[in-house]
Amino acid sequence: MIGEPTTPEPNDGMDDGEAVVRAAEELLEEEVQELDPLSLALAERDGYLDSLQRLQADFENYKKRVQRTQIDEVARAAGDLVTKLLAVIDTLDLAQTHLVDHEDAKAEAQALVAARAQLLEVLTKEGLVRVDEVGSVFDPSVHDAVMHAPADDGVDETIVDEVLRSGYVWRGQVLRPAMVKVKG
Repeated sequence: MIGEPTTPEPNDGMDDGEAVVRAAEELLEEEVQELDPLSLALAERDGYLDSLQRLQADFENYKKRVQRTQIDEVARAAGDLVTKLLAVIDTLDLAQTHLVDHEDAKAEAQALVAARAQLLEVLTKEGLVRVDEVGSVFDPSVHDAVMHAPADDGVDETIVDEVLRSGYVWRGQVLRPAMVKVKG
């Protein structure tokens, strides 16, 4: 240990005085090495460098986490907006269905149909997928079966027989399951 006198080895060819002097010289040499300003500065530099590297890594992780959070918030806000627009799309779907039944539809009504098509086109390009295919295999993750009909002979799968209300998927997430009548 530093600062503790070392006891000389039992008589290894030196007298006791020489051994004490040698031990004192070794102790002094150790203390001088520890007090060397260059080694102290290098040790301090290494400590600061290590702290800086850790701080820089923490900051990079923080930036990535904030960026992911922002992306998630934007996606959530867009999904909320699309969910609110589904009621508008449903109303426009009903208007289009009504107009198809009436051959004497006015120009204003045709404009509603065109607006519906444009709205669906824009949302589809951004990631909206409409779930309304009749004859597809029933998938409980995107379909909500509200009616059931017996299966045709020889059919083992549950099939979507009729779509009562379209469902929508936004960028892989189901916003609203399709309300369907199933057969099977």
